[in-house]
Amino acid sequence: VEELLKHKAAIYRPNTYGAGQGITYDPETLKVIWEQLALQSGVRLLYHALVVDVIREGDTIQGVVIASKAGLFRLTAQVVIDASGDADVAARMDVPFESSRDVPIQSLTTTFKLINVDVEKAKNVKKAELHAKMQQAAEWGYDLPRKEGSVHLTPLPGVMATNMTRVRDVDPLDIQQLTQAEIEGRRQAMEYSRFLIERIPGYEKAALGGLSVQIGVRESRRIFGEYRLSRDDVLSARKFSDAIAQCGAPIEEHHAGQDTRWEYLPEGETYHIPYRCLLPQKAEGLLVAGRCLSADHDAHASVRSMGQCMAMGQAAGAAAVIALQHNTHPRAVAIPELQSTLRRLGAILD
Repeated sequence: VEELLKHKAAIYRPNTYGAGQGITYDPETLKVIWEQLALQSGVRLLYHALVVDVIREGDTIQGVVIASKAGLFRLTAQVVIDASGDADVAARMDVPFESSRDVPIQSLTTTFKLINVDVEKAKNVKKAELHAKMQQAAEWGYDLPRKEGSVHLTPLPGVMATNMTRVRDVDPLDIQQLTQAEIEGRRQAMEYSRFLIERIPGYEKAALGGLSVQIGVRESRRIFGEYRLSRDDVLSARKFSDAIAQCGAPIEEHHAGQDTRWEYLPEGETYHIPYRCLLPQKAEGLLVAGRCLSADHDAHASVRSMGQCMAMGQAAGAAAVIALQHNTHPRAVAIPELQSTLRRLGAILD
């Protein structure tokens, strides 16, 4: 975030959906910033590679097998962090998990941005007015599966970013279904952009300026870890002794219907994300970070967003380094040492 602000590629904005302070950013700049921060930290990057298997001895992971244009390669490691979102590595280690094949999951979304928007005019359109027109959309000949959604300011002049489309009843672990979801998400993006341009003030001269790199998957596999974050933990703003991050976001469930289910924490409260949620059961040397953490469906609907995922990634990385320094597994990392390291790195634990 600091680097984004230095590049004038992020803005703070009040979050009207109850999740607290929001940060809107330019994703193209963020790609470069993440890359440069990784390289400066000594990370060796390998793009265009996919994990297809694990190297293991019993329940201990010893590396992964990747597939690339040049073939298959073994990457050995004392600690592996699964930040795939879909728990791909953890699943190949036979870690217990719950997935889209067991329970209903949230819908998928293709985000898009509009360019050449009259931003000042568009800002005056209230959420209630936008949603009321979406409710009327079918009468006007538009096919909008979700009758609400949001349009956000960006750091770029004349550009607005959306979260509107809804592709429901998809198993994102099935590549045929995921392929059809990509096609449907793009079709919906075209239709929602047509609706905005033709019906909403400020968008009269706008044009579709880009689609998300791929459809946004909110939920697929969720591991069972040493602790499972629950709905009660979220809504009661529970605190944990092994906290590695905080979250104040509401439960935001994009179910298969036309609206979104919101449930809020007490005003101004946050809950802790425990380190144990990053530790899969029945596997040593493995951490997860991001939306594949150990959480039930409702807790996951709060904790799965970008800020929290980045905080989990920072914690998993710090824990991996400590484990290496002490020549031990992530499960044996001392929580006070981890928390001290995270505070030194600027993490917000208190």
